[in-house]
Order: sequence, then C-alpha cells, then structure tokens
Amino acid sequence: MPALAEIAQYLDDCLRITEIQDYPNAVNGVQVDSDENITRIAAAVDARERTIRDAVAAGANLLLVHHGLFWGGVRPLRGPALRRVDALITGRLALYSAHLPLDAHPTLGNNVLLARELGLTPTSGFARHHAIDIGVGGESNTPTAEVIARVTTFAHRCGGSVRHTSCEKNRVTRRWAICTGAGASQETLAEAALRNVDTLIVGEGPHWTAVDAEELGIVLIYAGHYATETLGVQALAADVSAKFGIPWSFVHAPTGL
Repeated sequence: MPALAEIAQYLDDCLRITEIQDYPNAVNGVQVDSDENITRIAAAVDARERTIRDAVAAGANLLLVHHGLFWGGVRPLRGPALRRVDALITGRLALYSAHLPLDAHPTLGNNVLLARELGLTPTSGFARHHAIDIGVGGESNTPTAEVIARVTTFAHRCGGSVRHTSCEKNRVTRRWAICTGAGASQETLAEAALRNVDTLIVGEGPHWTAVDAEELGIVLIYAGHYATETLGVQALAADVSAKFGIPWSFVHAPTGL
C-alpha cells in the first residue's frame, strides 16, 4: 500500500495545486499528515465532525474533501474545531483538501462533471479567476424548463433542492454556463452578460443575484452548494483508487444548502 506522501504528490500534480490560486483559507493539499500507508480512502464534500467519524467507521485512513478544516480562519481549538481535529488524530485519519483546483479540473472537476450529468457539452471555460477558468460553458438548443428539470432531478438525488429565477414557458437555452458552489456573484453575472449567457447554473448565491439576473435576462438556477460539489471528490477518490489499487467510499452528508 502506498504512503500518503506518494498519493499527495500524485494529487498535487494532477490538480496543479501550486499553480491555481485559491482563497487563503482553502489550504489545498495535505491538511493532516500521516506516516501510515494508506489502505482505504473516503471522500466527502466537507471536513466536518460527522464525515470524519463516518470515514473512520468505514475503515478509511485518508479523507479527501473539497472544503477543508480552515474555512472559518484562525480560531482556538475549542468546541467543533477541537472535536474535528481530535476525531482526525484519534481516528488516525489523514486529510487532503482540494478546492478551486478540483472545481477547475478538466476531467475530474465539479463543473465539467455537473455539465455531463445534465447532458450538456462544455465548449469553453467560464468564471475566470486569476487567469484560470473555474467553470464551464457551452451552447445548447434545449428548453430551459427541461434544463431546470434535469438540474432538479440531480439535486434531489444528492439530497438538495432547486430554486430559479422566473422563466417563460417556451424559453429555450441557447448559451449556458456553470459555476458550482457559491457561483452566483457580481463577477460571474457580469461575465455571463458579456458572453450572452442566457442560463446560468450555480450552487448558491446572495439574494440580490436573483434580482440582477432577471434584469439581465438570465435564468439563474440555484442547484445547491452541497449537491453541485459532490461529484468532484467522488471522481478524485475513484481516480486515486484506480491508480493505487485502494478501495474507496463516499460519505454523504448533505447540508440542505
């Protein structure tokens, strides 16, 4: 069985961890080290107490996540923060986190995989961030109601729900874009308008983005932050499993958002 350092190097190279700029609190890469050989992998969207304990219960000694331990910034090890760290250490569970590098990956990324789930074919990037396209976009000739129905089916399967801005009955999606997670922002709406995107699929966004989207003529579909980011960690775990011959499992812990 491989050491964590070998797997981490493979992941760092595959995801271009050092090349893709991210938010400071993402802390991409190994967040909790281990000197043990890795015998089983678990994947989860969030490094939370529930997923950590479920990963340990499943016999994993490496947990791959999209959102790591440090999203709340520097804080004392008390309460939930302490319980998470304690569960990792006592469970002898290593932790590897990949945020924007996983969102942006051309084959394992949340955005390209969500497009595939929805029957959409990406032909361009979207959601530019420090010279890297995090999301994807493309063209279509699909009734927007059908796009919404596909998104709804996917989200329900992941334990989530869907909201969207107003949509005319016979409206057709000609140009679409996807930015998973907290994908509705001033920047993504401006880019969508510039690129003549008429249907934008995101995980979530502030209330005002619904107002702006409608006035820009964009149908904005909020598919759920959690739901839209379940695909990448599973694909990543499956890839590592195939590469190193290690079994893996997914820890499903919906947040309802």
